Amino acid sequence: MKLVRIRQAKALGNYRVQLTLTDGRVIERDIGPMLEGPVFSEIRNDEMRFMEFRVEGGTLVWPNGADLCPDVLIWGGLPAGPLPTLEVCLAASLPIEAYVSWERGGYFSG
Repeated sequence: MKLVRIRQAKALGNYRVQLTLTDGRVIERDIGPMLEGPVFSEIRNDEMRFMEFRVEGGTLVWPNGADLCPDVLIWGGLPAGPLPTLEVCLAASLPIEAYVSWERGGYFSG
């Protein structure tokens, strides 16, 4: 089964985006709440900087190197339920940064 990723993206204003996915669906997302942490500070505080994103590797990236996990963008956030344990992250071959990011309430885009 092929992973669904982002093929195209368009800024809609007010930190909302329209995403065209590799399976043909078109969805809209408010990603303002996802712009947490120092790497997003300039993007979060200046909508013109926010609109500088491009699609690369199936997700949104910005010129400063910031990106967001495509699964979080596509599915609208982290899955409901308990956060993964360190053991789950390691068993899934996720880097330790994934666990640390989730523990801190953030999004890991690794």
